[in-house]
Amino acid sequence: MDMRVAAYAVITGTDDRLLLAHWVEGRRAAWTLPGGGLEAGEDPERAVRREVREETGYRVVVDALLGIHSRVIPASSRLSTDAEGPLHTLRIVYRAHVVGGHLRHEVGGSTDRAEWFGLPAVRKLRRVQLVDIALRMAKIPARGEGRSVTPEGL
Repeated sequence: MDMRVAAYAVITGTDDRLLLAHWVEGRRAAWTLPGGGLEAGEDPERAVRREVREETGYRVVVDALLGIHSRVIPASSRLSTDAEGPLHTLRIVYRAHVVGGHLRHEVGGSTDRAEWFGLPAVRKLRRVQLVDIALRMAKIPARGEGRSVTPEGL
């Protein structure tokens, strides 16, 4: 069984807006939280700060650990064509806030842009399930219609 550990941030701004990144690495593009996989030996808080900066251009301070979500993806549902077994994903979710930088889009990464969305708009986006999971952890209501998808590793 393969394992992937990643760190993500719930970042809200003025007027209850949520910062999301547009993930383009999988079969279907979808909106996700800024964040991603830890490098070998990397501290999760450092990883989430690095990933947010890479994907959005913002520098953030981590406020609190919201929770850890664990999921096992069966081999048949994995995106990797050469995967031989299931993938166990551990997603560490933090609350964070912006302290500097400017919104910009990632070039050559797993995301192609980042945007702020009002919570009603989040409900209408094609988004990964992690967005809904993290909003529940943060006690931010964003349930409703929308297209939640579950790509590998997110």
